[in-house]
Amino acid sequence: MDLKKKMADTIRFLAADMVEKAKSGHPGAALGLADIMVEFSEVVNITPHNPSFINRDRVVFSGGHATPLIYSMLYLWGYDISMEDLKNFRQLGSKTPGHPEFGHTPGIEVTTGPLGQGVANAVGFAMAKEFLSKRFPEIDHKVWCFCGDGDLEEGISYEACSIAGSLGLKDLIIIYDSNNISIEGEVDKVFKDDIKKRFEAQNFRVLEMNGHDYEDIAKTLREAKESDGRPTLVIAKTVIARGAVGLEGSEKTHGAPLGEEVIKESKKAAGFPDKTFFVPDDVLVRFRCVKERGELLEAEWRKKARVGEIEEFFKKDFSKIKWPEFKEGEVIATRKSNGEILNAIAKSIPSFLGGSADLAPSNNTWLKDEDVFPHGRNIQYGVREHAMGAINNALSAYGFLPYAATFLVFSDYLRGALRVAALSSHKNYWIFTHDSIVVGEDGPTHQPVEHLTALRAIPNLYVFRPADANENVNAWKVALNLDAPVAFALTRQGVKNITPKEVDLSKGAYLLRDGENITILSSGSEVNLAMEVAGEINARVVSVPCFELFDMADEEYKKELLKGKVIAIEAARGLEWYKYADMVIGMDSFGASGKGSEVYKHFGFDKDKIIEKIKDEK
Repeated sequence: MDLKKKMADTIRFLAADMVEKAKSGHPGAALGLADIMVEFSEVVNITPHNPSFINRDRVVFSGGHATPLIYSMLYLWGYDISMEDLKNFRQLGSKTPGHPEFGHTPGIEVTTGPLGQGVANAVGFAMAKEFLSKRFPEIDHKVWCFCGDGDLEEGISYEACSIAGSLGLKDLIIIYDSNNISIEGEVDKVFKDDIKKRFEAQNFRVLEMNGHDYEDIAKTLREAKESDGRPTLVIAKTVIARGAVGLEGSEKTHGAPLGEEVIKESKKAAGFPDKTFFVPDDVLVRFRCVKERGELLEAEWRKKARVGEIEEFFKKDFSKIKWPEFKEGEVIATRKSNGEILNAIAKSIPSFLGGSADLAPSNNTWLKDEDVFPHGRNIQYGVREHAMGAINNALSAYGFLPYAATFLVFSDYLRGALRVAALSSHKNYWIFTHDSIVVGEDGPTHQPVEHLTALRAIPNLYVFRPADANENVNAWKVALNLDAPVAFALTRQGVKNITPKEVDLSKGAYLLRDGENITILSSGSEVNLAMEVAGEINARVVSVPCFELFDMADEEYKKELLKGKVIAIEAARGLEWYKYADMVIGMDSFGASGKGSEVYKHFGFDKDKIIEKIKDEK
């Protein structure tokens, strides 16, 4: 049997056996891409012996459902994945979950699953490489992304590829598995885009190949590696479930086991041994050449690279940060004080970078004395929130300390990426300004009401809503040391600086004002309002800049803070406050268009109205 065919059949039947044993999974893509993976193994530069080697090629499978293929390749290439791991596919606690998870399985570069995210992640990796190589030319790896029809139907992929083409990310290579099949059948019933023209219009070089012709595949992949100054799309024409007797080309193979009889007949037709989880010795030796090549690649690279300087670039010593100082009583929007904080961090942490979805002047996220990406650390994302979010995740996975910014109301537009950030424990930052109905004249379309509650509902996402400039600084001191994504909700309007210059926010809340009988919980701009109310009725005020950290605090600490009748004030939906409060003064409708201060008062955020409500509640 021809060795390449034997290698491809090994991939096919490993994947088919995995899905069959689990009685769950997606075999079709694995069988369809197997021929390509044989030749891809000859050109990719990865380091299974050291998955964190900085100059390795990044390989992203945007179609995260293709895990039978992904795990088969990781095993064959020599990553720390065993045959037993393949047999435990999709089982609780295994190294081989149903979709790839960053930090869980060696060789997985980023968590994918929601279609299109991986394409944007790959763009983010390519951006990271482009930025780093301008400082260290010895960083010269490629970024490969495998995607399918579904990925390119999702809007996020269009956003991301538009960025990639605009930046001329020459080391990005996207291999499009064009098999014209999705769950509901033939894709061209609902997706008639001319992909070649679409990507050419986005400044991509477009190559085409027969995904089952080894000679054509090899020639095209070699050409793809030779950059012409643009990102590359390779359109690979394939047949889903290639080699599955009676099911080749059928949508039925997308997300269901092939069945024991079909697998048996398919192995027979291919001239492959009728054994489960079988890998011929000569096939394994050939695939493991990838590992040997990677070991040599790293050894040779370390002889010529400025390894120490690159490692120093990625060090994050937060003790060096010279934090800005703000005067007591000063009135300053938290978006503005945050801008000063971002610049202070950037001066001490070279890997700290980020940008905004065309809102840097409004978000106050521009780094002074820095050029525009990739020459500097100011990333201009354009109006592309969702791609920005997924790119933010990739920058973090690469090793940078990145932030992304937009208005709080548009956090909905990147929620998919934000959820993946929390799932993956990416250490990155999300700057959301214009955080309440005080946005004013723009009206309810731009006034976030339910968004704080929605963000706080995401596990492992820490949401800080600082009361003023000082609390903003103290919030960042905690946020930088959390190994998880952090979101900041910041005001458009000025707020009076009333909190201590230094206060420990590691428990998410603290007593700002002592009093009797009543405790007022509040966050953000409403802390100032709470202090006004408390002064009239001699109440306690507890500032809660981070609900999640407070929720994690020990019960004794909570008991110390929550005395008497507990009332929460927040210009938002506020449903989560009922966990601790007897009464919540929040929003139960959308906002309205008008001057911010008048809208605020209209919806009851007024000292006298709140005091009246509290007295009525008694």
